[in-house]
Amino acid sequence: MSKTILLTGGAGFIGSHLVRRLLKETDHSVINADKLTYAGSTQSLIDVASNPRYQLEQVDIVNGTEVARLFQQYRPEWVFHLAAESHVDRSIDGPGEFIQTNIVGTYHLLHHALNHFNQLSLDQQDAFRFLHVSTDEVYGSLSMDATPFHEKTPYDPRSPYSASKASSDHLVRSWHATFGLPVFVTHCSNNYGPFQHPEKFVPVVILRALAGETIPVYGNGENIRDWLHVEDHARALHAVMSKGSVGETYNIGGNCELSNLALVRNICEILDQTRPVAHDQNLSAKGIQSYSELISFVTDRAGHDLRYAIDSSKIKQQLKWRPQETLADGLRKTVQWYLNHPDWCRAVMADTSNDATPGDALFLEPDRHQAGPGRATS
Repeated sequence: MSKTILLTGGAGFIGSHLVRRLLKETDHSVINADKLTYAGSTQSLIDVASNPRYQLEQVDIVNGTEVARLFQQYRPEWVFHLAAESHVDRSIDGPGEFIQTNIVGTYHLLHHALNHFNQLSLDQQDAFRFLHVSTDEVYGSLSMDATPFHEKTPYDPRSPYSASKASSDHLVRSWHATFGLPVFVTHCSNNYGPFQHPEKFVPVVILRALAGETIPVYGNGENIRDWLHVEDHARALHAVMSKGSVGETYNIGGNCELSNLALVRNICEILDQTRPVAHDQNLSAKGIQSYSELISFVTDRAGHDLRYAIDSSKIKQQLKWRPQETLADGLRKTVQWYLNHPDWCRAVMADTSNDATPGDALFLEPDRHQAGPGRATS
């Protein structure tokens, strides 16, 4: 049966992939609520902009009046909440925005979702769902030999970003326990793939290499991350919403742990094969034979978590989901996508604030979680 879906942060990286999936794989209607700041771009959704089942609403989720209007006007049956400030370094420089969007914005969504829910018939309440997309970073940092994060791992956030997401997770679960709102919470590992904002880790490496600029890596580059292709994440979110048990938490991982340095070297190797340095006169003139020679180590960030790893056995067993894209294939496709879409990169960066340039060492953290916000997207 066709549903009306409210999806926050749908103009961002993960959100745009989820929007496309829902429109392609279902007959549902999607209302995309996004503030369209620097990291949320309509350029990522040009292919669905004219779809009669798609509607963009430029809304800041911190604005409770506007959030209330969305529920009153569209009366959604499903809510995917991906809106968030999600860049760790930005949270260190300006934590206030993260408190507002990730905590206050989530409160407004929960408050008005509950008001909407309480006005529904019993049958409509049985069908209503609210899915909150979070991050594995709320669990803190793992040692190299520690067991991967599971759904019962105690929270130990270590940055303003992860602390704000942990706070919003607690709010969502409390609205279920106290008020009976039917919710899910998901935690995902590092996402990569097409349409990721040029400030993020994988695009930064690709774009700096192509520009012949140094590729800065924090510390010694040995920090470990688990990598998940964005399309696999979108499939997982759809599976949780469609088949998940209300009130449950699901971890979503790619089962692919790799050090940051190894990932950078893999990207450089792919670029060496697809866009050889020999074709770049400037690099050739400098005697550079491989993009990996552009790697440069920079001072580590404060509180940089050593390792993240996700145990996805619950969603695999209960919902029969598992990642379909290998890192080798997914990374190669991603590099090729950026090679084929320089216009998209230029258009997105034209909308980006002056301090957000793909060359800055500020933008070296892998994408923590998400699509991006009522305020800013990933």
